[in-house]
Amino acid sequence: MKIGALKETYQGEARVAMTPDSAAQLQKLGHECLIESGAGVAAGFADDLYKSAGVTVVDGAKSLWDAADVVIKVREPSKAEAAMVRSSQTLISFFWPAQNEEMLNLFKDKGATAVAMDMVPRISRAQKMDALSSMANIAGYRAVIEAGNNFGRFFTGQITAAGKVPPAKVLIVGAGVAGLAAIGTATSLGAVTYAFDVRPEVAEQIESMGAEFVFLEFEEAAQDGAATGGYAAPSSPEFREKQLEKFREMAPEIDIVITTALIPGRPAPKLWTEDMVRLMKPGSVIVDLAAEKGGNCDLTVMDQKIVTDNGVTIVGYTDFPSRMAAQASTLYSTNIRHMLTDLTPNKDGEIFHNMEDDVIRGATVTHNSEITFPPPPPRVKAIAAAKPKAPEKSAGEKAAEAAAAMKKAGRNQIAMLVIGGVLMLLIGTVAPASFLQHFIVFALACFVGFHVIWGVAHSLHTPLMAVTNAVSSIIILGALLQIGSSSIIVTLLSAIAILIASINIVGGFMVTRRMLAMFQKS
Repeated sequence: MKIGALKETYQGEARVAMTPDSAAQLQKLGHECLIESGAGVAAGFADDLYKSAGVTVVDGAKSLWDAADVVIKVREPSKAEAAMVRSSQTLISFFWPAQNEEMLNLFKDKGATAVAMDMVPRISRAQKMDALSSMANIAGYRAVIEAGNNFGRFFTGQITAAGKVPPAKVLIVGAGVAGLAAIGTATSLGAVTYAFDVRPEVAEQIESMGAEFVFLEFEEAAQDGAATGGYAAPSSPEFREKQLEKFREMAPEIDIVITTALIPGRPAPKLWTEDMVRLMKPGSVIVDLAAEKGGNCDLTVMDQKIVTDNGVTIVGYTDFPSRMAAQASTLYSTNIRHMLTDLTPNKDGEIFHNMEDDVIRGATVTHNSEITFPPPPPRVKAIAAAKPKAPEKSAGEKAAEAAAAMKKAGRNQIAMLVIGGVLMLLIGTVAPASFLQHFIVFALACFVGFHVIWGVAHSLHTPLMAVTNAVSSIIILGALLQIGSSSIIVTLLSAIAILIASINIVGGFMVTRRMLAMFQKS
């Protein structure tokens, strides 16, 4: 099959759906690759690079539509592009079918197949094709960079001879892929980072990346992110009011706000209101990643940067991935390549559109002159169902179990004491006096040595150091008891044992302390 990549016509769009590297991989599947002349120039891929990779460079979009069996692109098709599609042709691109009913009908009437990269189901097997996550990852990173470009201070705190610089305080609203990327970037730059999400289960992810989860004291059933494809579900009006109240409380102290909240098929929820903007300090920055869908901030203007009367900068750009065109094109073309790999199971260059496949069926919005959107739920859930919990035990049952455990432990201790007493009696009856003297020294050294080491703070006990230091303490105590021996050899060996074991104990704790210091924040 002939796979053709179009040059993007959307103003400011610099990405391209095929790179020289992805073209080489597609050719291994048996496909022939075509690209419109100049399609990759804005992303740093000249036509000569494509020619070197064996790609045919075609002049003009019409020529490419006429020659290709499968057309790939980034942005959703324009009306002019859709007019060139022919029957049995396949388009793979972002499509946004919920907002493009007219385009769906046009593709259905023409008998063309449309594969929407924004409809790839969020299941484990489809992660390699998840273009939304790829682009959101870039957008989250770039949002922090844009915020820093408009913020007139350091992100990290500093103490210099000229004075102390406090760290910037950053709030990330929404902890999806873009939000987590923004959290990682902000914390790596040294900012004090806070993050909020309506899904309480993401708190662990937020905290693992060094940010503080903004917790709301509100009784509401947990959202089921898997039911909506990994996205947050709409919140109740009561929850939203509590959420806005919390943001209003935080607004005067926050320097940078990055909003990422989106709900598929709906306008972006308004989470940062005009009065919150007025509460922020002059020089603060808001970066609204939901600007294309109406924005999470009341004052966001799509594709523009504005400065409010109180000196707050609001960035509403919608082309964050395009501002890193080379990286974005590389990731997106890889997503497209993996989709085409699934569409070419026999690797013979022939497309097999298997509508029984969860991923292909989920992403296909028109096929065989039918609109196939919305797709049925995938048979494999994005998040596995939790295992059923064991029934909670009553307080009486727990107390009975604890009492039974204590009795069992007591019986075991008595049995060990009896066995120990019998062994000591046998040893005392049979063994000579000299053996008993050394045996008592050994027993005392073991008992006292372990108690000395385990008395040290638990934070200094790595598994290896704890055991080796306990053994060394036994050696020291045994040597101390033997150092007064009448034998010069015994005295000398005892002194050497004390020296070496002391070095081991002190060195062990010093190494452990240094290891712990590496994980402590300054």
